[in-house]
Amino acid sequence: MDYKYIEQLLERYWQCETSLEEEQILRAFFSQKSVPAHLRQYAALFTYSRGEREEQVLGDDFDSRILALTADKPAPVRARAVNMRSRLMPLFKAAAVVAITLTIGNAARISVGDSRGGRDDINYTGYKDTYTDPAVAYDEVESALELVSEGISSADTASVGGSAGAQHTDSGR
Repeated sequence: MDYKYIEQLLERYWQCETSLEEEQILRAFFSQKSVPAHLRQYAALFTYSRGEREEQVLGDDFDSRILALTADKPAPVRARAVNMRSRLMPLFKAAAVVAITLTIGNAARISVGDSRGGRDDINYTGYKDTYTDPAVAYDEVESALELVSEGISSADTASVGGSAGAQHTDSGR
């Protein structure tokens, strides 16, 4: 027997081009007892929906059974008051962790990394103020800063241009 029409309908079904009537024809064909062997693999698809529709019918006593199941057990109420302290508790815990971490880090830095013991490199006992006139002190600081600036700019030039660009000119001092 030639099943070309059914095969064409199946092709159109897979491409979602069948109408409801054509899908009904496919369901009727696959619900028969004698389905060809090469089309038998599709039979479960078309007979499944018919069988499910018949099994999924709710009975008349469905509502009364559900109400009987829910009426016996009152739902427990689990409400509790949430105050500001319990809302901010995660923030307090995070702040405590940060404070402990910083404290341990500073203690480790002081005990291990700081070999000077907190002392400065300036010798305050040997410091003498040699200038009594503020204008003279200002001029000396200005000239010292100019020398530092020239040194930095010549170092930059030397690092960029190599040794050829590292010529230092004295500005008459």
